[in-house]
Amino acid sequence: MSKDIEKTAPTCETFCYDEKLVSRIQPKVEEVAGVELIFKALSDATRLKIAYALTLEPELCVCDVANIIGSTTATASHHLRLLRNMKLAKYRKEGKLVFYSLADEHVRQLVSIAMVHANE
Repeated sequence: MSKDIEKTAPTCETFCYDEKLVSRIQPKVEEVAGVELIFKALSDATRLKIAYALTLEPELCVCDVANIIGSTTATASHHLRLLRNMKLAKYRKEGKLVFYSLADEHVRQLVSIAMVHANE
Protein backbone atom coordinates (compact mmCIF):
# COMPACT_ATOMS: atom_id res chain seq x y z
CA MET A 1 0.00 0.00 0.00
CA SER A 2 1.36 3.41 -0.94
CA LYS A 3 2.31 5.87 1.77
CA ASP A 4 0.56 8.59 -0.26
CA ILE A 5 -2.89 7.08 0.24
CA GLU A 6 -4.76 8.79 3.06
CA LYS A 7 -6.03 6.56 5.83
CA THR A 8 -9.18 8.65 6.33
CA ALA A 9 -11.43 10.32 3.82
CA PRO A 10 -10.90 14.06 3.45
CA THR A 11 -13.61 16.22 5.03
CA CYS A 12 -14.59 19.86 4.85
CA GLU A 13 -12.69 22.09 7.22
CA THR A 14 -15.85 23.99 8.08
CA PHE A 15 -19.43 22.76 8.44
CA CYS A 16 -21.91 24.36 6.09
CA TYR A 17 -24.50 23.05 3.65
CA ASP A 18 -26.80 24.22 0.87
CA GLU A 19 -30.31 24.07 2.35
CA LYS A 20 -32.06 24.13 -1.06
CA LEU A 21 -29.89 21.35 -2.40
CA VAL A 22 -30.36 19.20 0.71
CA SER A 23 -34.14 19.70 0.78
CA ARG A 24 -34.34 18.77 -2.92
CA ILE A 25 -32.12 15.67 -2.75
CA GLN A 26 -32.95 14.25 0.68
CA PRO A 27 -36.50 13.02 -0.17
CA LYS A 28 -35.21 11.38 -3.37
CA VAL A 29 -32.55 9.48 -1.42
CA GLU A 30 -35.32 7.87 0.63
CA GLU A 31 -36.52 6.18 -2.58
CA VAL A 32 -33.66 3.68 -2.30
CA ALA A 33 -35.48 1.85 0.50
CA GLY A 34 -35.48 -1.84 -0.39
CA VAL A 35 -32.95 -1.53 -3.23
CA GLU A 36 -30.16 -2.56 -0.87
CA LEU A 37 -31.75 -6.03 -0.76
CA ILE A 38 -30.85 -6.53 -4.44
CA PHE A 39 -27.22 -5.76 -3.70
CA LYS A 40 -27.31 -7.88 -0.56
CA ALA A 41 -28.56 -10.85 -2.61
CA LEU A 42 -25.83 -10.32 -5.20
CA SER A 43 -23.11 -9.69 -2.61
CA ASP A 44 -22.89 -13.43 -1.97
CA ALA A 45 -20.20 -14.91 -4.25
CA THR A 46 -22.23 -18.04 -5.03
CA ARG A 47 -25.36 -16.11 -5.97
CA LEU A 48 -23.34 -13.69 -8.06
CA LYS A 49 -21.74 -16.62 -9.91
CA ILE A 50 -25.20 -18.02 -10.60
CA ALA A 51 -26.51 -14.65 -11.80
CA TYR A 52 -23.45 -14.21 -14.00
CA ALA A 53 -23.89 -17.71 -15.45
CA LEU A 54 -27.46 -16.71 -16.28
CA THR A 55 -26.15 -13.71 -18.23
CA LEU A 56 -24.08 -16.12 -20.33
CA GLU A 57 -26.93 -18.57 -20.96
CA PRO A 58 -30.57 -17.47 -21.04
CA GLU A 59 -31.79 -20.46 -19.02
CA LEU A 60 -30.14 -23.14 -16.89
CA CYS A 61 -31.39 -26.29 -15.17
CA VAL A 62 -30.72 -26.54 -11.42
CA CYS A 63 -28.41 -29.50 -12.08
CA ASP A 64 -26.41 -27.47 -14.60
CA VAL A 65 -26.13 -24.58 -12.14
CA ALA A 66 -24.88 -26.96 -9.44
CA ASN A 67 -22.17 -28.30 -11.75
CA ILE A 68 -21.20 -24.83 -12.98
CA ILE A 69 -20.67 -23.51 -9.44
CA GLY A 70 -19.29 -26.80 -8.10
CA SER A 71 -21.96 -27.45 -5.50
CA THR A 72 -24.73 -29.88 -4.69
CA THR A 73 -28.13 -29.46 -6.29
CA ALA A 74 -29.51 -28.64 -2.83
CA THR A 75 -27.07 -25.74 -2.44
CA ALA A 76 -27.74 -24.48 -5.95
CA SER A 77 -31.47 -24.76 -5.37
CA HIS A 78 -31.20 -22.82 -2.10
CA HIS A 79 -29.38 -19.92 -3.80
CA LEU A 80 -31.70 -19.97 -6.81
CA ARG A 81 -34.71 -19.84 -4.51
CA LEU A 82 -33.27 -16.79 -2.76
CA LEU A 83 -32.67 -15.08 -6.12
CA ARG A 84 -36.25 -15.94 -7.09
CA ASN A 85 -37.63 -14.60 -3.79
CA MET A 86 -35.73 -11.35 -4.39
CA LYS A 87 -37.34 -11.20 -7.86
CA LEU A 88 -33.92 -11.44 -9.53
CA ALA A 89 -34.64 -14.84 -11.12
CA LYS A 90 -37.66 -16.78 -12.32
CA TYR A 91 -38.22 -20.45 -13.04
CA ARG A 92 -40.26 -22.86 -15.08
CA LYS A 93 -40.82 -26.60 -14.75
CA GLU A 94 -40.50 -29.03 -17.59
CA GLY A 95 -41.46 -32.46 -16.34
CA LYS A 96 -39.07 -33.26 -13.51
CA LEU A 97 -36.62 -30.53 -14.46
CA VAL A 98 -36.60 -26.93 -13.19
CA PHE A 99 -35.07 -24.21 -15.34
CA TYR A 100 -34.05 -20.79 -14.04
CA SER A 101 -33.46 -17.54 -15.87
CA LEU A 102 -32.89 -13.96 -14.83
CA ALA A 103 -36.10 -12.10 -14.05
CA ASP A 104 -35.60 -9.37 -16.63
CA GLU A 105 -33.15 -7.35 -18.69
CA HIS A 106 -32.46 -4.97 -15.78
CA VAL A 107 -30.95 -7.77 -13.70
CA ARG A 108 -28.86 -8.88 -16.69
CA GLN A 109 -27.59 -5.31 -17.15
CA LEU A 110 -26.82 -4.89 -13.45
CA VAL A 111 -24.67 -8.03 -13.37
CA SER A 112 -23.04 -7.27 -16.73
CA ILE A 113 -22.15 -3.70 -15.73
CA ALA A 114 -20.68 -4.94 -12.44
CA MET A 115 -18.51 -7.42 -14.36
CA VAL A 116 -17.32 -4.74 -16.79
CA HIS A 117 -16.50 -2.43 -13.89
CA ALA A 118 -14.62 -5.14 -11.99
CA ASN A 119 -12.52 -5.93 -15.07
CA GLU A 120 -11.45 -2.32 -15.74
